[in-house]
Amino acid sequence: MGKFTAKKVQSLIKDGAPGRYSDGSGLYLMIPKKGAPYWMHRYTLAGKRRELTLDKCENLSLAEAREQAVEAQRAIRSGVDPVEERKREEQITIHTVRELFDDWYHDLEKRLKHPRIPKRIFEKEIAPSIGHQTLENVTPMDVRAIIRKVAGSGRPAIANDTLMYLKQLFNHAIKLGLLTYNPAAAFSVNDAGGIEKSRDRALSLDEIRQIFQIFRDNRESFTRDNYLACALLLVLGVRKTELTEAQWSEIDLKGKRWNLSGERSKTGTGIVIPLPAQAIAWLEELKIRACGSPYVFPSRRSSKRPHMGKDTLNRAIAKLFGKEPGKKPQPENRMGDIAEFTVHDLRRTCRSLLAASGVPGHVAERCLNHKLKGIEGVYDRYDYFDERKEALEKVAELVEPAVNKSAHSGLLEAGLVHIP
Repeated sequence: MGKFTAKKVQSLIKDGAPGRYSDGSGLYLMIPKKGAPYWMHRYTLAGKRRELTLDKCENLSLAEAREQAVEAQRAIRSGVDPVEERKREEQITIHTVRELFDDWYHDLEKRLKHPRIPKRIFEKEIAPSIGHQTLENVTPMDVRAIIRKVAGSGRPAIANDTLMYLKQLFNHAIKLGLLTYNPAAAFSVNDAGGIEKSRDRALSLDEIRQIFQIFRDNRESFTRDNYLACALLLVLGVRKTELTEAQWSEIDLKGKRWNLSGERSKTGTGIVIPLPAQAIAWLEELKIRACGSPYVFPSRRSSKRPHMGKDTLNRAIAKLFGKEPGKKPQPENRMGDIAEFTVHDLRRTCRSLLAASGVPGHVAERCLNHKLKGIEGVYDRYDYFDERKEALEKVAELVEPAVNKSAHSGLLEAGLVHIP
């Protein structure tokens, strides 16, 4: 008989101190730092230590856990490894493409920083066509139909990503012994979206003046929030979602700094961003416009997300270029002869303006929160805060005349200031 009582187990769970607590005979109560407490059975087979998770404590009583541990020991004595046996049982349950994806995604969540990207592509591009199909019934023709459909919708980069994830997904099936060949293996990017060229679009100062004038001329469709977001992206060089999903708790207006955490940064590394006076003024206006929301750019529509959507800025800019997905007829092109640009091009423009202002390359790279390469990246722990502050102030001075032109009248229209 083990040393636990039901009351002792409840007491340990209530205390919540993370650890592994032994009941004897290889049965352990596991209390993790995160997640629910569970039962685990440890054993040795062929000289190797193995761990078999039984179930959460809320689903399995102490008596039931002991019973399962005894059954496991019985199986071990007869030469059966319970861990391997469970893997085989789980493998048998994978019949459809959807079930295969769920198994594959379980691994992705642990490995990838942004596992929601392959999940979104699977749900939107792959699952509607073959999610219900059994694995052995998926053919190369099915794969071709999927990537042709995505490419035909004018999204070449997504077509390439879809093909890449299809290959990885079916390779997972081969690894598990569920398939002997990959139906997506023979396809290349030439069959999907083509070879992607890296963009090098950066706006000139003259173009910046023009586009902010066009933004002002089209206030009915290009909101003040969008306007200020573009201004901040140009001056601070941050990534789109780092800004549009920012919370006021990250921003110290008095201390003139923005504490961007590693959890929200694409690189996984946090950074303190110095805020030039111009950025402070725009943020103070946004603070008023936020009306008490914890987000710098709260959602202006009734939606599940509390902040500005991922596509909001790009869609607003595209509309000014006469492109609005899902609408017929298309809107008028109000950008004239200005070459098309995206929100990410504003970040690239910031980098270009830093270079034009004579900012050294390593400082400019840290302004964009890029990891420094080579020996310098390994040994240089100095974060160049003062240098970055001076650099961003130079960019703000270049951009401000275009952004703040008629800014006072913009505030009047928004009802944020009043003429005495």
